[in-house]
Formats: sequence, C-alpha cells, structure tokens
Amino acid sequence: MEQVKIADPTWMKYFGEGTTFILWLTYIPSKVLGLSYHTGNLLFGFLGFIGIRYIFLLVYKYFPTNHEILGVPLFPTVFYLANLHFWTSGVGKDALAFWAIAWFLFSIQQYKEKWWQASIAFFFIYMCRPHMGQALIGGAAIAILLGTDIKRVYKFGLAALALIGSIYMSSYTLDALKLESFDLETLEAFSASKSGNLNTSHVGSGVNISSYSWPMKLFTYLFRPLFFDAHNIVSFISSFENLLYLWLSLFIYKNWSPEALRDMPLFLKAGMVTFIPVTLAFMNALSNLGIAMRMKNMLMIYFLLFCFYLITHKKYTLYLRSLDRKKFFQRRQAIIDAKKKNAI
Repeated sequence: MEQVKIADPTWMKYFGEGTTFILWLTYIPSKVLGLSYHTGNLLFGFLGFIGIRYIFLLVYKYFPTNHEILGVPLFPTVFYLANLHFWTSGVGKDALAFWAIAWFLFSIQQYKEKWWQASIAFFFIYMCRPHMGQALIGGAAIAILLGTDIKRVYKFGLAALALIGSIYMSSYTLDALKLESFDLETLEAFSASKSGNLNTSHVGSGVNISSYSWPMKLFTYLFRPLFFDAHNIVSFISSFENLLYLWLSLFIYKNWSPEALRDMPLFLKAGMVTFIPVTLAFMNALSNLGIAMRMKNMLMIYFLLFCFYLITHKKYTLYLRSLDRKKFFQRRQAIIDAKKKNAI
C-alpha cells in the first residue's frame, strides 16, 4: 500500500483511478482477509485467464476457418504466446485492464443479452486506466455505426449512448492524465515528457525515439524488440512474437477487402478502432521497449486477430468460390450428358 501515500489510510480513501483503484480493490483481500501477495497473483492471473477465454470463444465462434504457418495452426496457438500470459498473471493494472477489455468486447458482441455486463466491464477499464476507457468507448461507438450485424433500431441508440458517454467522461480523463485538452500541441508535449523520462540515459531497454520518423516510431512500438534488441530472455522470447506480428502484418494489403471489413465481427472492429488511436499515442510516448511490450499487450492480440481474420476470410471466400465453380461445371456437364442421351 506504500505506492500511494495516504494519511490515515482506510479502504475508501484509496478509491480513485489508476494505481489507487488497484489498492482499493486489493485492500480487503490483503488488509482484512490477510491474503498473501502470491495469492493475489493467483487471483489476478485467473482474471487474465478469463479474459483470454473470452477472446478464445469469440474467435472459435466467429472466425470462418483456420490458417497455418509452417504447419502450425494459428488457432489456438496464438493464445499460448508468452507475453499474453506474462503481463496478465500478476497483481496490477495490466491483468485487470486486459480482462475488462476482453469482457467488454465479449459483451458488446452479444449486446442484446449482455449489455449490462459491458457496463460493469467498462467501469473496471475506466477506473483502472481512464485513457483506455475513453478510447474503448469511442471505438465501440464507431464500430457499432460501421457494423452491419446490428439492427438499425439498436445501432443508433447504442452508438449515441457510447458517444455521449465518451464526451461526458472526457473531462474526467483529462483530470486523470493531468492534461488541459486533447489538442495536438498538448498531446505532443505530453508525449515528449514521457519519452524523455524513458530514454536510454535513464533506462537500459530504452531507445531514443525523438529523432525517429513516424513510420519508424510505429515500427518500434509494434514490432520491437527483435533479436538484435534482445538483452535478456524475456526480450529474446518476445522477439519471436514480434516476428509473428510483423509476418502477419505483411498480409494485410494482400488480404484486405471491403467484404472482409463488412463481415468482421463487432468485437474485432471495436478492438481495432480502439487499437489505432492508442497505438498512435503510445508510439510517441513510450521509448522503453519493456514498457511498450507491457502497454501494447492490452490490445495487441486484436491486431494479431485482425491480420488472422483477413487471411481466413479471403481463404474461406476463395473456398466458397471454388465450390460455386465446381457446382457450375457439374450442372453444365449434367446438361451436356442429358443432351447426348436424348440425341441417342
């Protein structure tokens, strides 16, 4: 409880956004029930597992087919990536945020029955990381408007509710981030200060991104560390994962189509619409590869699944077209055979 200094600490004095919310959440288990830190890791690790299970079920139900790389099927292999479990297996904001985001997306995919669960999940996301809650509710609103799997009678109501919530909470998000506004100049100054605190002179795994171009910053955030950056076993293992991300991203242009975006399930649309602005913000602010791996873990799985879905959608579309061609030639052959028989 020493991460945040509070005079005469009681349970409700810890209630607030960010780290204080984690302290508030763990106050009764640790201070009242006397559970150990290792037990806390088990409990938060279980939440991380539930989050992975939510995504697993969504992929199993809504992805049209599978895809293999070097003979290894992507489903369910992607759910065994080390970073996916490493950052979601201990007490802290990472496990809670990952679980809550997955729960929120799982709930909006089945909005008719589980809309109330999305509200609870959003509460945990926003209290844990306000900026993520702000991005997620905005991303959900845009995904609902662009989606085709929600009836029009529900679409505009849900989108309006999400947009109103996003606008209403923006002032609270600014207070939590200690910013005056969301204008470009303020955000660039905020990013510069964060980047300066995490440069190579202070942190061993830092990189000086201040001189990088935007494409290089984006590449650094999404795909590094690679093997030439590895300075310990964690970064070495992460290099294999980042190589997979890089490899799959190369197929986005080849497999992209308006039909794939149209047919994409709502949870993945919302995840990707949220992923884009969060990535643009973090790539300018995080110049430490270790912290970048930790922060991008909340949403990187949806980028991977986005690439995966584009590949499987095109694969399945080509399969359906081949079936149509086969049926066409079978019908044509049947007509030819019938004419030959009548001629005889």
